[in-house]
Amino acid sequence: MQLNCKVNGKDCCFEIKPNEMLADVLRREGYRGVKIGCREGSCGACSVMFNGKPRNSCITLAALAEGADIMTVEGLGNPDKPHLLQSCYVKHGAAQCGFCNPGSLISAKYLLDNNPNPTEDDVKEALDGNLCRCTGYIKRIEAILDAAQQMKKTAKSTRGKK
Repeated sequence: MQLNCKVNGKDCCFEIKPNEMLADVLRREGYRGVKIGCREGSCGACSVMFNGKPRNSCITLAALAEGADIMTVEGLGNPDKPHLLQSCYVKHGAAQCGFCNPGSLISAKYLLDNNPNPTEDDVKEALDGNLCRCTGYIKRIEAILDAAQQMKKTAKSTRGKK
């Protein structure tokens, strides 16, 4: 069966099996930023933005993505042009092994898109479904709060130029 969706802003058509999970399809199609950790939806490594909200792709049937707008970490930024969140993760040492970064970056983006002034508790809640064994969470929290501050400064300076 065919799956028609948009991935990282690009229209896609994938051949899928009826019982195939979205994470498996995305990885097969080259979106290696989608990591598969637990296959139970508890670690968050496979998180993607699905119609504007984070979703664990390892427990989402690919067929449910028909017509969906999906963003993987590859759509967030790349080494040549990283998203501010990615730069802040590096700056604060929040990257470590990198396996769980894609999912936590998706969750962090959702947070900042919906709450440009998060508190530390807001960040903790946003990252609640994203497990990390290397960095712990302090560096990630610092990175996300730093990104929020930088985004505010950028927004303020952009408003001042109009």
